[in-house]
Amino acid sequence: MSYNILIVDDSFPMRSVIIKTIKASGFGSSTYFQAGNGIEALKVLKEEWLDIVITDYNMPEMDGIELIKQMKKDDVFSKIPVLFITTEGNIFKIEEFKKSGATGYIKKPFTPEEIKQKLTEILGEPTYEEFSDESDEGLDF
Repeated sequence: MSYNILIVDDSFPMRSVIIKTIKASGFGSSTYFQAGNGIEALKVLKEEWLDIVITDYNMPEMDGIELIKQMKKDDVFSKIPVLFITTEGNIFKIEEFKKSGATGYIKKPFTPEEIKQKLTEILGEPTYEEFSDESDEGLDF
């Protein structure tokens, strides 16, 4: 199964690192969408079907908490899990993430193993359909 993942971070290099880390983790194949802040993320949410939003907390124009608040106002968006990846380690900020409705939290810096573990907890283990010899019946190669 392939997942549609939205990466929201005001740093393009960090978005690239997150994507590369997910790929390196072995967490199945995915399609990645990117946004530089919460406002851009809401535009992507309106245009694409997404399985998860991975967001930073500190961003200009609209931060991660406000993004979740806006998502919770929409019947469809409110069901999309949100994973915070941020430098914030303060226990009060982590509680704020939880209270806002975040599904999970990873502190920067992170490893491929941490990313895979969190994505698996949230989305489940990616599955791949296997084709047996029987499924080839009637196909002309």
